[in-house]
Amino acid sequence: MSFDRRSFKVGIVAGVFLITGVLAGIIFSSRLDWLPSAVSGSPEAAPAPAPIAAGSTPPSFVSVVKAVMPAVVNISTTRTVKQGGQMQGPFMDDPFFRQFFGEEFFHRFQMPRDRRESSLGSGVIVSSDGYIVTNNHVVAKADEIKVLLNDKREFTGKVVGTDPKSDLAVIKISARDLPVVPWGDSDTLEVG
Repeated sequence: MSFDRRSFKVGIVAGVFLITGVLAGIIFSSRLDWLPSAVSGSPEAAPAPAPIAAGSTPPSFVSVVKAVMPAVVNISTTRTVKQGGQMQGPFMDDPFFRQFFGEEFFHRFQMPRDRRESSLGSGVIVSSDGYIVTNNHVVAKADEIKVLLNDKREFTGKVVGTDPKSDLAVIKISARDLPVVPWGDSDTLEVG
C-alpha cells in the first residue's frame, strides 16, 4: 500500500516539473527573435538574389553535365585475394571416407587458393596529360587499373598517390590533350 502511495507522489512531482518546463518554454520562446538578422548581429535584411536577365535562363544541371562529361572517366580494377586455405568439410580428413570415395572426389570440393575481385568507380581528368582524381577505395590494393574515357578509349592506369583518410586518390594514364575539369575556387562558392 505504501508503495502505491509513493509512486503516486513521484508521478505528481514529475507531472508538475513537466508542466512547468512546457510553460517556461512557451514563455521564453515568445521572447526570442528567430530572424536571421538577430543571429548575424546586423539589422539589415539579407541581400536579394541577383535578378536573372530577361531572355536568359539560370544554369541548369544539364548544362553542367554537358560541360564536364568529356572529362569523366570509368575506372575498373581487379585484384587477387589470397584465400585462407582450403575448405574443410566434416569428413575431409576421415580415412574411411577417403578410401571409399577416392582422393579425386575430395579435390572437387576444395576452394581455389586465390580469387579475383573487381571494383568499379569513376573519376575526373584534372590535367590534359592524364592525371585523374578518384576515390581511394576504388583503387586501393588493385593489381590492375583500367580507365575508360568518354570517347571509349581505354588505358591502363597507375596509382600516383592516395589519401585514405579523405578517400582520394590520383592515378595517371599515358595520354595527351585530354579534356579536363578545372579545379574550383572555394572562395567564390555560392549556396545552391
